[in-house]
Amino acid sequence: MTIRTRFAPSPTGYLHVGGIRTALFAFLVARQAGGQFILRLEDTDKKREVPGSAEHLIASLKSLGLHYDEGPDIGGPFAPYKQSERLEIYRQWAQKLIDAGRAYADPYTADEIQAFRDQATAHKQAFLYRHYRPDNPPAWDGTQPLRFKTEPKAYHYHDEVMGDITTNSEVVDDFILIKSDGYPTYNFSHIVDDAEMQVTHVIRGQEFISSMPNYLALYDALGLTHPVFAHMPHILNEQGNKKLGKRDGAKDVLDYIRDGYLPETLDSFIATMGWNDGTEQEVFTMDELITKFSLDRVQRSGARFDEKRLLWMNGQFIRELPLDDLINRVEYFWPESAKKHPEDYKRSVLALAQDRLKTLKDLPMLTNYFFEDPAPQPQLILDNKQLKKLSADEINNLLELVKTSFEACDDWQAGALQICLNRLLEQTGQSPAVLFSLVRIVTTWAPFSPQLNDTLSLLGRERTLDRLAFRL
Repeated sequence: MTIRTRFAPSPTGYLHVGGIRTALFAFLVARQAGGQFILRLEDTDKKREVPGSAEHLIASLKSLGLHYDEGPDIGGPFAPYKQSERLEIYRQWAQKLIDAGRAYADPYTADEIQAFRDQATAHKQAFLYRHYRPDNPPAWDGTQPLRFKTEPKAYHYHDEVMGDITTNSEVVDDFILIKSDGYPTYNFSHIVDDAEMQVTHVIRGQEFISSMPNYLALYDALGLTHPVFAHMPHILNEQGNKKLGKRDGAKDVLDYIRDGYLPETLDSFIATMGWNDGTEQEVFTMDELITKFSLDRVQRSGARFDEKRLLWMNGQFIRELPLDDLINRVEYFWPESAKKHPEDYKRSVLALAQDRLKTLKDLPMLTNYFFEDPAPQPQLILDNKQLKKLSADEINNLLELVKTSFEACDDWQAGALQICLNRLLEQTGQSPAVLFSLVRIVTTWAPFSPQLNDTLSLLGRERTLDRLAFRL
């Protein structure tokens, strides 16, 4: 059997980490088995559709390397891959149910259905539409909702993540298959499409578990063997007390990339929210994920979204990038002041800064002082835990001594500069935390910088001496 998975989002907004995790897991299952990964757009709820969402979903998947084998923009053997273009297919399947006596036109108005709900409430009963099923429904002409005529029974099924699940007959009901506007409901269309597209594994969020009895009833009525199911637990906010929402930081995945996060980071971070390979490994390349991923190691409880862990992981990936690769990725992140400098010099700056980058967006803060003289910020000295213990005169005397010592340095290579710095420690009797911090601040006016001797070497003799002329 060829493994075929799908990601089937609705184009109703941007794609955040919850949706990406579903897509990523479906992608990994397909790739690991040498199967196909499908993108299908479930765009039948026209009231909630957001213009541009479909394009955004596609861009998000491609930016993370989740390249699908079939989809709305590339076609495939089961096209079209947009549900709004498959309406005739749904009508044909609906007719099969009508012919078998398993679907009927819903003749009731919204007010009549509400009256049924009120009646059930008054009797302290759960509302089930099948209890009010019409005795002689009209022939379906497409202007009324079409409902599934269920035959309630208990179901037992296996979920690859949640385990064995049993439901009773009371939760099965007559649900709408096709709405009065001619568009199918998700409950109907996804089952038809999965069957037509030969999907073998359905991977989606746990919010669909409550609807599974109805889905299984429809599989039975259509004579279909249901696929393998895997329902993913929620991604929780940082506190772990509720499902992650926009207010908790569920950002657009493309915003993370614009903020300097690598696609590799996002793939690894999202994959390891609720999954591990049974080892202590925390960071995975895509090839490792494809090799090691398994649905049976996805935890059943919710996974907490940890922004600090994401930032840490991004730094890990940045440090591992070959410099040539990193140069291409930071093209849009350089400070404005870097544009007039030669590429070789920028390459040298990046080589120094690479180990300190947590996001690509940090590049200007960490490198601007290599390209232009920064404005002095004496507060950096006054706020420094070690330097604030010294008086202004002591600071100035140290700077004068450092400047004089460096003026005598003929060799401006990093190794020679380190010797000069070590000699200064002996002359002044100061600790590196004092002396090196002072030199670093005055020559960069930045909160952080790379190794001091490397920084001074790249800044050059003239610029270093000019900046050491600062006095409090």
